[in-house]
Amino acid sequence: MVSPRTLLAWHQCLVKKKWTQLPSPGRPPLAAELRDLIIQLGVENPRWGFRRVHGELRRLGYRVSSATVRRVLRAAGIGPPLRRRAARGEWRAFLRAQADGLLATDFFHVDTIGLRRLYALFVMEVRTRRVHILGVTAHPTAAWATQQARQLLWEIGDRADQFRYLIRDRDAKFTAAFDTVFDSEGIAIAKIPPRSPNCNPHAERFVRSVREECTDRVLLLDRGHAEKILHDYARHFNEHRPHQGRGQLAPNDDPTVIPLPPIRIERRQAIAGLINEYRKAS
Repeated sequence: MVSPRTLLAWHQCLVKKKWTQLPSPGRPPLAAELRDLIIQLGVENPRWGFRRVHGELRRLGYRVSSATVRRVLRAAGIGPPLRRRAARGEWRAFLRAQADGLLATDFFHVDTIGLRRLYALFVMEVRTRRVHILGVTAHPTAAWATQQARQLLWEIGDRADQFRYLIRDRDAKFTAAFDTVFDSEGIAIAKIPPRSPNCNPHAERFVRSVREECTDRVLLLDRGHAEKILHDYARHFNEHRPHQGRGQLAPNDDPTVIPLPPIRIERRQAIAGLINEYRKAS
């Protein structure tokens, strides 16, 4: 007589055999020829996304899923980063081609000794690297920024005709009213891509310089003190600080004048003694 334990084991074996399926062979491997074609399309067309590549393959008669196309492109290091590099390359070409007629603007913040945060707005003339500190405030509003833009154009006067574009980011304080101030002088607005501060390199480089050489080395008492220090730094930046992009000339230097070595040199301390300036002794 068969024991109940044996019957139970036999039953479990039948059930397991009934419901056990043979392992699926899975998807067939992607042909090397098709993989190479996907990569070729991605490399030769860096602005295409994986869906655009997928559509081109379908038009050529290849039956492959968009997920497979995306997986192949990612494995080859081709995708959104490559498209962004292409866009940055086009932006750099724009900056080089239009450098003589560019203005660049941005905000940066400083903190006072009382831990009060202040915001400074500036504009740089890219060709000469001349910088204008437009104002310092604890409460930067769209109306305040627009008024500073009007003041800038009043200061540069007839020279406004030299500029064709103003580069700015997408800060909410740069409103349509702000843009209209420049549009009225024939200066078009060029917005950098979102979250791409490197697309405004001249402004970013100035912020780095003013921090390293000035605001990180002095205790700012209040808004008036911060504004004075920043205007002093702008004077030094424009009149004395050499710039590699200008052949080591300061923004206000005349490139046609070749200075002769002085007989004697005197040192002058600028910006509350933060920076040394060297000049010919009178």
